[in-house]
Parts: sequence; C-alpha cells; structure tokens
Amino acid sequence: MKKRLLSILLSGAIAITAVGCGSKNNSQPASNTEKSKFKIGVITGTVSQGEEEYRAAENMKKKYGDMIVLQTYPDNFSKEQETTIANTLSLAADPDVKAIVFVQAVPGASAAIDKVKEKRQDILFIAGVPGEDPSIIASKADVVLQADELGMGTAIIKQAKKQGAKTFVHYSFPRHMSYQLLAMRRDILKKTCEEEGIKFVDATAPDPTGDAGVPGAQQFILEDVPRKIKEFGKDTSFFSTNCSMQEPLIKAVLEQGGIMSQQCCPSPYHGYPGALGIQIPEEKKGDLNFIIEETKKKVEEKGGKGRFSTWPVPVNMLFVETGVEYAKAYLEGTIKDKNDKAKLEEISKKVAGKPIQINTFKDEKTNQDLNNFYVVLSDYIDF
Repeated sequence: MKKRLLSILLSGAIAITAVGCGSKNNSQPASNTEKSKFKIGVITGTVSQGEEEYRAAENMKKKYGDMIVLQTYPDNFSKEQETTIANTLSLAADPDVKAIVFVQAVPGASAAIDKVKEKRQDILFIAGVPGEDPSIIASKADVVLQADELGMGTAIIKQAKKQGAKTFVHYSFPRHMSYQLLAMRRDILKKTCEEEGIKFVDATAPDPTGDAGVPGAQQFILEDVPRKIKEFGKDTSFFSTNCSMQEPLIKAVLEQGGIMSQQCCPSPYHGYPGALGIQIPEEKKGDLNFIIEETKKKVEEKGGKGRFSTWPVPVNMLFVETGVEYAKAYLEGTIKDKNDKAKLEEISKKVAGKPIQINTFKDEKTNQDLNNFYVVLSDYIDF
C-alpha cells in the first residue's frame, strides 16, 4: 500500500468556513468563548483499507490539535460491526465530543448512530462514503457525502471509450454488490458499455475482508490482470470497487499495457503514488500539482500516456476535510442549520480547489428525495 507516501498528504490543509444542519433536539452551537470546549471525532479505516481517509484525518488533527479525536473501524468491518459501534460509543462517551465524522461510513455506522442517540441527541453526525442503503444512512446521519456513483456509471465508460477501450472489466465481490449504489452503478456501467459498443466483463475478486485478507485480494489482481489482457487485448479498461486493490491494479494494468480510466475513489493520490514509486520531497508535501505531473511523467515513461486518468479532486480526503470544517463551523455558531446545501457547496468547493458538481440524491428504490444526501461529480484529468 501507500503507507509512507500518503502520510505526507494534506499537510497544507485549507482553512475555511463550514456548514451544518440542526434539529430541535440538538444543543445550540457553542459561542466564541466556548470554542475550546468542543471536540470533533473522526472515524476512518486503518491504513490497510482506507489510507487516504486515515491520513486526511491525521492532517486535520495536525491542523486543529486536541479539537480532533481520531478513531478507526476494523479492517474486517463487515463481520465486526460491534467493534465499529463500540468505537463510536467510545468517542461519544466524552461529553466534549459534539460532532462525529465517518469516512467511510461502513456497515454498522447507522447502528452506531442509533446507539449514541439513545444517550445523546446533541451530536452532529456526518457520514462520508456510506456502505449502507441511502435512505437508511440519510435517516440516521445529519449530512451524507458520497461520490456520484450513478453519475460515474456513465462518465467512466465515456472516458474509457475516449481512451480507446473495447472491453471494460469490472472487479467486485458479493458484499460490495449488496450495496445498493454500487449495484446500481454496475448496472449503469453495463448498460453504457452496450450503448457505446464496449464489451462488459463481470469479474469476481476475493473480498479483502474474507479469509485471504487484503494481501490475498491484491495478489489476485496482480495475477488476473495479465490473464484478462491476454484474453481481451490491451484495449481493455479495468475498474475495481475496492480501495485496497487500486495500487496493484494500476501497477498491473500499466505493466500489461491496458487502460485505467478511474479508481473506485477517484483521486491523484489513490493508488498512483504507491504503484508508480513516486518519491515526494519535503518541499512538495501537499502539492497536488506535483503529484499530477510526476504521475504523468511515470505513466508516459511506461508507455501508458493517455490511457490512465482520474479526478483532479481527492474525493475521500475532500469528505474528511469538508466534514471537519462543516462540523467546526456549526459548533462555533457560524452555521445555524444542520443541512445547508449552499454552505456545504461553498465549503466543499473551497476545499477541493477545483470545479465540482454537488447534487442531492433521489433514492429510486424508495422514490424518496434525500435532501441531506449529497453526491459529488468531477471532470477527468488524463495522465
């Protein structure tokens, strides 16, 4: 993984104003004289499952010190939901913790929020990258942040076609396909492939939370990509739904001459530095443009120019930073409502530093307009 590389990211975190949204049961935001009396809990994966979020949380702590309290969910979160609940409760046990930001809001997050609310109604909950059905997590958290998975279903394939793809390989596993949005996106990817004349290949990979763990899933990718290239040719675009697979996927696809249009969590930081062996000097820490230019250089050296791309916005890191700034502003009294779309857009765009689209989500499964569930979409940069 990217353990030594991503530790340097987001060191130049952007100071901004933030947002929130309120219900009648919540305590009033702190006054200026009480700013030091609140804390914000941030729950992320470990470096094995979600290093970008973990490093982003670390950098928020560097920025704000004791105001930020860090916690993680277990690598095997699907089978250890009780641990996720217990870790959330441990944050809420501190009366000074007035907001909790989940990135990723894995299965168990909704139950954790319910448990906390049994004892405390005053905590603001922000859930990024939810692993539960939209209507469920939206009914529990105050604000939900998600990359526009359904919009990606069209955008990824159109990008792949521009890059010359004739085949599209979709790596996933049953647990991820039980997630409503990921399953819906898979169907849109397949449908868009049909419309664009691209062959769609459903490929089942090992679940990193299974018996073989992350190493087994990564090894499978390294071994399977050459098989797929041999079968379908080099004009094949690859996609995986899992974070821990991105580094081996980029490495193998580049070595084999294939195409990679986007990672599961699109970002110049996600998988690329580790896969390409990019060394980042001290003076370039937090320099997104440096990462982009180095990635272009490495990809071109290995013959992949124009066949690799991502978003210019590190989306999961964006959610950590936006969540923290959002919560901070609410607790300081800058934001009066817990769900203020205009303010959320303002903060997100300042953090991103790039053009992004933010929309609310309509859950087709329940026919509900979820006005606190926000989806984000960005254009591509080509390497």
